[in-house]
Amino acid sequence: MPKIVLIGAGSTVFAKNLIGDILAYPELSEATITLHDIDEQRLHTTRVVAERLAKSRGAHPTIEAQLDRRAALDGADYAISMFQVGGYRPSTVIDFEIPKRYGLRQTIADTLGIGGIMRGLRTIPVFLDIAADMAQLCPDAWLLNYVNPMAIITWALESATKVKSVGLCHSVQSTAEKLAEDIGIPLDEIHYVCAGINHMAFYLRFSRRTAEGREEDLYPKLHQVAAEGRVPDWNRVRYEMLERLGYFVTESSEHFAEYVPWFIKRDRPDLIEQFNIPLDEYVTRCEVQIAGWDLVRKAMTDPAAIGEQEMQAFIQYLRDQGMRDKVIEWTVAQAMEFDNPARSHEYGSGIIHSIETGVPRVIYGNVQNRGLIDNLPQACAVEVPCLVDANGIQPVRIGALPAHLAALIRTQVNVQELTVQAALARDRRSVYHAAMLDPHTAAELDLDQIWRMVDDLLDAHHRTGFLPRYD
Repeated sequence: MPKIVLIGAGSTVFAKNLIGDILAYPELSEATITLHDIDEQRLHTTRVVAERLAKSRGAHPTIEAQLDRRAALDGADYAISMFQVGGYRPSTVIDFEIPKRYGLRQTIADTLGIGGIMRGLRTIPVFLDIAADMAQLCPDAWLLNYVNPMAIITWALESATKVKSVGLCHSVQSTAEKLAEDIGIPLDEIHYVCAGINHMAFYLRFSRRTAEGREEDLYPKLHQVAAEGRVPDWNRVRYEMLERLGYFVTESSEHFAEYVPWFIKRDRPDLIEQFNIPLDEYVTRCEVQIAGWDLVRKAMTDPAAIGEQEMQAFIQYLRDQGMRDKVIEWTVAQAMEFDNPARSHEYGSGIIHSIETGVPRVIYGNVQNRGLIDNLPQACAVEVPCLVDANGIQPVRIGALPAHLAALIRTQVNVQELTVQAALARDRRSVYHAAMLDPHTAAELDLDQIWRMVDDLLDAHHRTGFLPRYD
């Protein structure tokens, strides 16, 4: 049975989903699952959750908890990364508050933009250390990465290490599910091909097979959603981009709004209202999660200790924070549901199952380009379909993207390349250049403002101890 290590297992709700997915496969039900985190209390909580999951599924894994990362990785077959360097406080708060002083507003700040750049600079050194540990302790293991900024980290790993890795996200499959709901067609009837980079991939084909055996293009139905005024309030940005580009993008509207120069402008509050853009969304999300953590922890470890009144108060709190009812239902289910055998839409467990058993499946992964997409730089990280079986993860060649999509994606790739270059060389000037070329930052700030903001951010993060000094 394989040894599967979860790095950052203190992300208890996400770890619960992955562990439940793994144990739902009979072939993996006796695997060794080693949990690692630097927070002892959260690590203990996740271990209790893992033991509950095993019992509810009738599985018999070996469950270990390790504060020492090297001890956890020793002899691993798979390592799944799922952590955030610097956490919400201090690092995420710094990424939002300093740019805000300069008039630069963000929504999520974990992928691109100045927040994504800084998160990449903090995170790449940790991954280089993990890769070095893996080279010594488990050189044949796969690293399955869920940590953002996904494309930047994938690029750095491919450039500076020999570890076998793939970046994993749920934006492709979850967006397909939402689009299926919008057009009223069951997801299992829909076929799609998607490609690009993480958080900016596009559905090149979105169709279904009719009863007559004909392939029906479903894009007209998506355009009809917009024409009939049925666009969900939370998804206005992406439907606007569908009308402008002719293709639907994978990542959420609040994410996409900060990747481009067209939606968030300090002197255009009408755009924020028109496209329903939730500024500081990630800050709000983190505050809600922190406020609800004690209840979620109790729900996952000792549900009998929670009264109905306490649960209803928590649900009302989530509603008061503007959370949609479907999201509230999902949030509560993540904490309370242990007996449902259904798997999540995360790819990690399926990858492990396919490599271990040889059962083939297709996932969407982030890998180095290497001839997969002709009109993107060959060194960059792309998100493409991948065949997974006993031979490992095998990316599928796409060819050329439509020219305008490739051009838009390259505006992101420029920033990613310079961020990786900055992190590997600890070069301050490369950080300046990455920020200068970020579309949203460049649309809002002049050059002097950008350089001063970068200096303030680098200095603030260095003082926290989560970022080395940049010269």
